[in-house]
Amino acid sequence: MSQAASSHTEIPHRGLVTISIMLATVMQVLDTTIANVALPSMTGDLGASQDTINWVLTSYIVAAAIMTPLTGWLSDRFGRRELFLTSVVGFTIASMLCGMAWSLESMVAFRILQGVFGAAIVPLSQTFLLDINPKERHGSAMAMWGAGIMVGPVIGPTLGGWLTEVADWRWVFFINLPVGIVAFLGSAAYLPRIAKRLRGFDFFGFAMLSLGVGALQLMLDRGAEVDWFSAAEIWIELGLAIVGFWVFIVHLATGKDTFIDPKIFTDRNFVTGLIFIFIIGIILLASMALLPPMLSRLFNHSTTLTGLVMAPRGVGTMVSMLIVGRLVQMVDPRYLVVTGLSLTAWSLHMMTGFTPQMDDYEIVLSGIIQGLGLGLVFVPLSTVAFATLPPHFRTDATSLFSLVRNIGSSIGISIVTVLLTRNTQINHAELSAAINPFNPNLWAVSPSAAQGDPAALAQMDLLVNAQSAMISYINDFKLMMLVTLAAIPLALFLRKPNRARAAGAPVPVHAD
Repeated sequence: MSQAASSHTEIPHRGLVTISIMLATVMQVLDTTIANVALPSMTGDLGASQDTINWVLTSYIVAAAIMTPLTGWLSDRFGRRELFLTSVVGFTIASMLCGMAWSLESMVAFRILQGVFGAAIVPLSQTFLLDINPKERHGSAMAMWGAGIMVGPVIGPTLGGWLTEVADWRWVFFINLPVGIVAFLGSAAYLPRIAKRLRGFDFFGFAMLSLGVGALQLMLDRGAEVDWFSAAEIWIELGLAIVGFWVFIVHLATGKDTFIDPKIFTDRNFVTGLIFIFIIGIILLASMALLPPMLSRLFNHSTTLTGLVMAPRGVGTMVSMLIVGRLVQMVDPRYLVVTGLSLTAWSLHMMTGFTPQMDDYEIVLSGIIQGLGLGLVFVPLSTVAFATLPPHFRTDATSLFSLVRNIGSSIGISIVTVLLTRNTQINHAELSAAINPFNPNLWAVSPSAAQGDPAALAQMDLLVNAQSAMISYINDFKLMMLVTLAAIPLALFLRKPNRARAAGAPVPVHAD
């Protein structure tokens, strides 16, 4: 292979390759959240109940989680380009089938297909962007990739709600067809070929990791529906997750030719990056899970208005990505990470001051600041995490990166949801205890309620419900702020790329 090729100068149409890759990435990321708001509309058409319709989300999440770690082996065995094209085609076809689903069973089956084919798109897109760009442009490449990853969940619910209102819930899936076609044609025409690397398949390791990941995701997604550990199902899933992860770790440490090369975990930057991206996953999607119901329930916002209020968060992220893509080559990435986490913590601190009586200004401002902060963390983190890693580990590393981010998101959403429900009940009990005729404040606020008037008491109960929920949201925001602050010292474990060891020979690349 020529030196020119190895320095990425012979990759033709790099811009078109990037656009094609990012179209596929945004399409896949959108589908993790775009269907959420369409669930009530699906319930009647698919003959499902409120309890069973959530399998539309669960099936996709679990299937994608199980298949994500397999990306590295599949790309080595069949080729990265071939796997990416197959994933885009399969995901697009599965999306069309979801739009044509005639029952809950068919929808769940097609969503599983979506998860299976979509799992490799995000890690492969990150790998390709690192492969086709020289090291000095990795920051800009990760800025573009990060924008698609982080903005997708922001616009997903809004887009899904709009499509459901103006057309039909089926268009939530049909919209993937034109995007998938363009992404496939662009990728097929310009995506470079990567040399294949044959390696054996560690079926036992994959089975144990799949058991652990699948059981954990199922537990996190189903927990709220079955009241967590009061249900035998959750205990079984927890046991399977512990067994799967424990056996996999032991197998990884003692086996030969394991599913994931344990040497990948000797890179300090990469391991620290995994911890950081786990925390980012918690903060990004946990806050995204809290804000829409808060705006709808306590502020009486419509789906469209909720999307408009939350849109500036994505704008903040985009602005941050554009800036940090250039800064990462001039400023120590650790300073950017610390600055980003500090801004994120500040935004969460602002969110602890929310009240049902305020206007949308504080929500918009805190969203912009949080978007700026998460962007400042995501890009240098995505760059530094792979800066000292040998290129032949890159696909396995990006798949682990995506897997850990998704697990962090699932855990974060589960934790804040549980705390929100239980704290609301506790707060309601404490606040309602003050609604009694012996409280002089009640006589001052509502004499009718103090005298036991049913209509006045019902009105007071509505106020107590709103305040109980608001306090619970504030407690969740405070918890995420503390988690963000606790993550700041981890930046000390990152090493500057220019002081790191050589990353080894470049991955062989040649154009079509």
